[in-house]
Amino acid sequence: MNELEASRAQIAALDKEMAALFEKRMQAVEGVLSYKIRNGLPILDAAQEERVLSRGAAYIDNPVLQEYYVLFQRGVMDISKAYQSRLMQGMKIAYSGIPGAFAHIASMKLFPDAQALAYPDFESAYRACEDGEVDAAILPVENSYAGDVGRVMDLSFGGGLYINRMGTLDVTQNLLGQPGARISDIRKVVSHPQALAQCASYIREHGFEEVEYSNTALAAQYVSQLADPSVAAIASAETAALYGLEVLEANINASAANTTRFAVFSKARQAPGGVSAGDHFILVFTVRNEAGALAKILNVIGAHGFNMSSLHSRPMTSQEWKHYFFAELEGDVNGSEGQDLLRQLETVCDKLKMIGSYKNLAL
Repeated sequence: MNELEASRAQIAALDKEMAALFEKRMQAVEGVLSYKIRNGLPILDAAQEERVLSRGAAYIDNPVLQEYYVLFQRGVMDISKAYQSRLMQGMKIAYSGIPGAFAHIASMKLFPDAQALAYPDFESAYRACEDGEVDAAILPVENSYAGDVGRVMDLSFGGGLYINRMGTLDVTQNLLGQPGARISDIRKVVSHPQALAQCASYIREHGFEEVEYSNTALAAQYVSQLADPSVAAIASAETAALYGLEVLEANINASAANTTRFAVFSKARQAPGGVSAGDHFILVFTVRNEAGALAKILNVIGAHGFNMSSLHSRPMTSQEWKHYFFAELEGDVNGSEGQDLLRQLETVCDKLKMIGSYKNLAL
């Protein structure tokens, strides 16, 4: 055997070892994906990829080969993500509304490889996840224009799901009409009350009659079926493509700063140090019927150095004249300080529940 044949034989033997290691690695990838599905997490975790690349480069002594090994790792990770995408096609996501609704758009951005299933309201989407019909539910928790979504907060307080991811979607309203219609043809606009309010100045300027509908996408569907060039819908541009309408004018909402935060609910709570560990968390709690009860809770939070970015009070449907509180805090609840915070809050709260640890992401 000459030198070339010997080198090729050595490469063949190494390829065989690498093939076996590749299979083992992809089996481990399946475990990572299983965790992500249970916790409602996306395939891509850019921060983790950078950690893997940095760690891998440190394994290579030859500085010239380090660069090539990073390229090799990137290729392996791309294959890993493609494999996860293929497996995730069986993942089911619930949202409230119909195709084209902003919740549907958020679902597709959060989980582009999953099957998105429409439910008629927030509660049915939430219960579908609780009952195991779907792997996660995407529900709005706050709109920058209209404020918090109380019904979703109530479900969080009384239900058994956890928030493991939060995405902020820019909400852009558009005037949608029949193909070939002109703005001068429009006499009536149909949309959800919030969308109509967001576009109030535009509607007044054109003298349109307003008709309220339960959902922006349903409004677009109704206008499409009506086939009347004098009636338009206010909804997303994606909705126009779904229902055969044209965007007569884009970006008609008065404020450009119109966003909605969507939470990913799932049955599993992230373990400390888990994939995509959160830097925000939500607590829901009730206070004892005594003077200064709420102040004691806030003092405990402040003493542990956690900034409270929002605090909402909601009436409890099960008890008259009693409220619960929904608080969003910044920081890692799974760290030692966070765990100590929860232990101390247990001593001053009447009821305490940690419903989410997540990162805030732009969609």
